[in-house]
Amino acid sequence: MSNTRKYSSEVVDGYERAPSRAMLYPVGFKKEDFNKPQVGIASTWSMVTPCNMHIDELAKQAEKGINNTGGKAVIFNTITISDGISMGSEGMKYSLVSREVIADSIETVVGCQGFDGVVAIGGCDKNMPGCLIGLARLNRPSIFVYGGTIKPGDNHTDVVSVFEAVGKYANNAIDALELENIEKTAIPGPGSCGGMYTANTMASAIEALGMSLPNSSSQDAISDDKNNDCFNAGSAVLNLLEKDIKPRDIMTLKAFENAITVIITLGGSTNAVLHLIAMANAADVNLTIDDFTRIGDNVPVLADLKPSGKYMMSELVEIGGTLPLMKMLLDAGMLHGDCITVTGKTLAENLKDVKPYPESQQIIKPLSDPIKNDSHLRILRGNLATEGAVAKITGKEGLIFKGKAKCFNREEDALKAILNDTIVEGDVIVIRYEGPAGGPGMREMLAPTSAVMGKGLGGKVALITDGRFSGGTHGFVVGHITPEAFKGGLLSLVEDGDEIIIDAENNSLDLVVAVETIEKRKNKWSQPKPNYSKGVLAKFAKLAKSASEGAVTG
Repeated sequence: MSNTRKYSSEVVDGYERAPSRAMLYPVGFKKEDFNKPQVGIASTWSMVTPCNMHIDELAKQAEKGINNTGGKAVIFNTITISDGISMGSEGMKYSLVSREVIADSIETVVGCQGFDGVVAIGGCDKNMPGCLIGLARLNRPSIFVYGGTIKPGDNHTDVVSVFEAVGKYANNAIDALELENIEKTAIPGPGSCGGMYTANTMASAIEALGMSLPNSSSQDAISDDKNNDCFNAGSAVLNLLEKDIKPRDIMTLKAFENAITVIITLGGSTNAVLHLIAMANAADVNLTIDDFTRIGDNVPVLADLKPSGKYMMSELVEIGGTLPLMKMLLDAGMLHGDCITVTGKTLAENLKDVKPYPESQQIIKPLSDPIKNDSHLRILRGNLATEGAVAKITGKEGLIFKGKAKCFNREEDALKAILNDTIVEGDVIVIRYEGPAGGPGMREMLAPTSAVMGKGLGGKVALITDGRFSGGTHGFVVGHITPEAFKGGLLSLVEDGDEIIIDAENNSLDLVVAVETIEKRKNKWSQPKPNYSKGVLAKFAKLAKSASEGAVTG
C-alpha cells in the first residue's frame, strides 16, 4: 500500500525522520506500522451531551476496521457542545462557532500529523457540518460516520417535548410534577435528538451527498448496525485510499442537489440551508440559497416526522431507514444516480438492490400523495430580507401571516414576554441583533418557539429573527434574515406596532411602513457596540459572512 501513503511517508520515512518515529512508538506504533497508510479517526466523544457520550466506543470500532484492513488508525478528539443544554442562554452563542472550531481542529490535526485518510464520527448538530468542512478542506480520502439517533422517551417524548412542556407549565396546562416527569424521562440514553431535527437532517444530507456509507444516517446510536457501520467505514476508507477518491470528487454540485432533495422530502431543518452552503464553500462548489428554491419547486415533503409530524427517526429506522426513500426518488428521476460515493460506487449502484418500504408503513408518504407538493424550506425576500431569509413552512401553519410587530433585541426578553402573556394572537415577534455578527453566533430560538407552542399560540403568532431555529422548531417562523440588524438591515428599524407580512406562497417578507418613515428611522440609527471584544466570539463576529453565505469564516 505504499502508493496510499502520500502524506504519512513525509512524516515517518527515512533515517532523518527517526525522531518522528520515536515519538510514535510510545502511542502504540510498531515498526511495521510505519509502512502502512495512517488514518486519523476524528472523534467528537465527550460527556457534555448524550448525543456524543458513546462515540468513544464507535471510534474503537472504526479503529478495528482500519487496522484489520492493513492501515494504522490513530484516534484523536475534537470538541462538541450541546445546543439542547445551552439553548436560550448566552452559552448558545457558541453553538455555530463550534462548527468552525471542529472544522479547524480536524484540519489542524490531520494536516500536522500527515494522516493519509480520515474517518470522522459526529453526533450533535454542528459536529456534522464541522467534520465535512474539515474533510473538504483537507481533501484526503475520508468518510463521515453518524453517531446515530436516540430512542424515544416515555410516552413518545423527546427533547422538544421538554421545551414545549415549559410553555404548558407557564400556561397552567400541566403541573410541576408533570413537568418534572417529562424532564426526567424524555431523553433515555445515548444518541442525537430523535426527530427530523438538525442532527438527523444533516446525517441524512451527508449520506445523500455520498460521504457516508449507505444507511449510516438511519441507525440507532446503540445497535449492532451502528457498530458495524463504524467498522465498515474503517475498512472502506482504505478502499478510497487505493482508488484515490477524495471528498471533492464526491461533494459535487449534483451531489449537493441530491442532499437538498432528500432533506426536503424528509421535512428537514432550516439549518441545512446554512450548513450545506458552508460545506459547499469548503469544497469549492457554488451552492446558493436560490438553489434551494430551484430544487424545492419540484420536490415534495413526504415524511411524517417530528417536529411537524408524528414519528421519530428510530421508527423510520425500523422500516428501513432512508435507503428505500432514496431508491424511490432515484426511480422517479429525482436524484442523480451517477454521483460517486464513499463506497467507491455510484449512488445508483448503492441503491440497486434496496427493497421498498413495507406496504403498511405510515411514515413516508408516496410521491402520488405527499404531505406538501413542494418544499417546506422557503427562501423569502422583500424589504426586510433583501439578501434572503429562510422559513420552514409545512402548510399546517397556513401560508400567509400578517400581523403587528413586537420587537426584542435579545432572545431572553422575547421568551419572558411569551411566558408572561405579553404576546397575543396576531403578533409578529421580532428577535434581532442575534445574527452571526450581532449575537454573535446566530443563536437558535427553540426556547421561544417551543414556549409559543406550549402557550397554545401556534399558528396564531409568527416569529422572525436574524438568528436561527433549532431543527425542533415548528410554527410560523422565519430566520436567517439578511442583512442582519447589527449590519444595518431593515430589521433594526422595525418598531412595535409596525405591520409585517410573511408570504410563503410568493416567498416574500415585508415591512409595511412608508419609505419616508424608514428613512427618518435610518438617520437616527447607529450600530450598537459589539457584545464581545475578545475571544472566540469576537473572532467569529469579525470573520463570519452573512447567513445567506453560510456564515462561513474562511
